[in-house]
This record gives sequence, C-alpha cells and structure tokens, in this order.
Amino acid sequence: MTRQSLERYQVAIYLLAILFGLVGGALLPEARPFSEPLLWPILGLLLYATFTQIPLARLPEALGDRRFLIAAVLGNFVILPVVVWGLVQLAPQDPAIRLGILLVLLVPCTDWFIAFTQLGGGDGRHAIAFAPLSLLLQLLLLPFYLWLFFERDLTIGLASRELLLAFVSLILLPLLAAGLTQAWSARHTPAMRLLDALGWFPVPLLAVVVLLIAVSQVNTVVDSAHWLAWVAPLFIAFLLLAALLARVLAGAFRLPTTQARVLAFSFGTRNSFVVLPIALALPTAFELTAVVIVMQSLVELLGMAVFLWWVPRYLFPLST
Repeated sequence: MTRQSLERYQVAIYLLAILFGLVGGALLPEARPFSEPLLWPILGLLLYATFTQIPLARLPEALGDRRFLIAAVLGNFVILPVVVWGLVQLAPQDPAIRLGILLVLLVPCTDWFIAFTQLGGGDGRHAIAFAPLSLLLQLLLLPFYLWLFFERDLTIGLASRELLLAFVSLILLPLLAAGLTQAWSARHTPAMRLLDALGWFPVPLLAVVVLLIAVSQVNTVVDSAHWLAWVAPLFIAFLLLAALLARVLAGAFRLPTTQARVLAFSFGTRNSFVVLPIALALPTAFELTAVVIVMQSLVELLGMAVFLWWVPRYLFPLST
C-alpha cells in the first residue's frame, strides 16, 4: 500500500465510513453521546497532519509569478465567492443549509488540490507555492464573506465564545504546530521522517471524522435527506462553473497549459477540513451545517475523479 493508492481509493473509504457510521448510530443510539468527545481531538490531529503537508515556508515564492498569482487570487477570492452567493439563492431557505454551503464553497482547498494537480498533469511547483498564500487569505477573508453573504445579525450572533475557542484550538494551534514541525524538520533528520509519516494520516483520520459525524448526526441526516438531495446538484454546478472560470481566466492571462490546470483543480476543490471545526462548534440548531460540508466533500471527490480524466484531455490538453 502506497500513499498514492490510499488517496486513489479515498472516496470509497469515506463512503464506507459514512455508511458504517449511519448504521452504527441507528443500531446503537447509546454510542452517539461518546462520538462528539472523540471527534474533537481526532479533528485537531487531522488538521495538524494536513497543515504539515502545506509548505508554509514557501509563502514568498507564491508571489513570484504575478500573472498566475493574480489569476488564482481573482478566481478564488473575488469571482467564485460571487458564484457561490448566486448558487445559495437556489438552495433551501434553511439557514443551517445555506451556512454550510457558504462555509464549504467560499474558500479553496490547500492540501489535496496539490495531489490532484500533480495527478492531472498540472504544474505542481505553482500549486505548492500558492497553497500557503491561499490558506492565509481564506483565514482573513472568510469572516468577511460570511458577514457579507449571510444574514448579518445572525452571523454576528454566531460569533460566540465556543466558536472562537474552536477556531483557536482546532485551526490556529494546529497551524502553528505544523509550522514549528516544518521548521524543525529543516534542521533535523528525525523530524523530516515525522513529516513524511504524517502524510499518511489525513485520509484515515478524515475517514474516522466522517464516521463519528455520521454516528452523532444520523437522525439529522435521515430527517433532512430531501434537503440534501436538493443541495447535491448545486455542488455539481459549482464544479462545472469552476472549470469554466479556469478556462476563461487561463485564456485572459495567457497562462501555460500546466498552470491553467492548477487553476482548474484549485477552483474546483474546497477547504472542508478547515471549516468543519467551525461548523461543529455552531449551536444545536445548525447541526445540519456539518452534514452539508461532509456531503460536499464527497461530491467534490467524485468530481475530482472526473476532473482527472477531463481536464488534461479536453479542458486543457497539451498542444501538439
């Protein structure tokens, strides 16, 4: 078993984890109260392992290629948020569902989009360089996006002490720990081996996370199945619009084919890892928000399987 094969079968792994979680939560309701206390430390470890795979020290390098940088920032942080706002207008009126869509679609992925870019023949160097800048921008801009696109009074009301604690403990602290680990690994061989070993963790840890969410939220999933079926096409539409946007911006900025492919995978993948702790810290009335985020990640993974075939062959083929 290699990391590449583990990532190749991750969709099946997550689907099985959700299935086992839903069945386990339905058959053993007494297990539900124990799932949430287990969820938080595992989620923290997942984010730490994920952040260690983002080359945080390469932030200055991301500023080198201005044309690519402007296209990536313009698409991810200016145009796509407007697209997301438009899609949300087609969603159910339930605030928990709309908040879930906004949380998961507003910010781009910073980890597995690199793997998909490389598998799809994109420029891995540009993908790696853009990742830390992308993470920094989304941490700064996500609160503003939510204030702008969501119900403003409700957004302010959700900014509770519990939400702030979740942001600090499950996002900022793992990010700081990952940065320290990377700095340590630059000078010590054992730390380099640790960094490499942590690359195996995201897939199995995310499988455990979605299993625990399924266990704890089985009633929410069953009661809201009709709403989730309504939302899934919106996530599919987002993937198609993201690919179209990549095509337009790549042409407008005259990007090479391999850089254009980076745009396609960056625009199409979203950062469910980072926003999941925020969703889980919301009040009980917003339990469905986390379920929407998990659902989007599964739709996205299936979409990336299509992107790996479509992007290099048809959307951005190499000129002959």
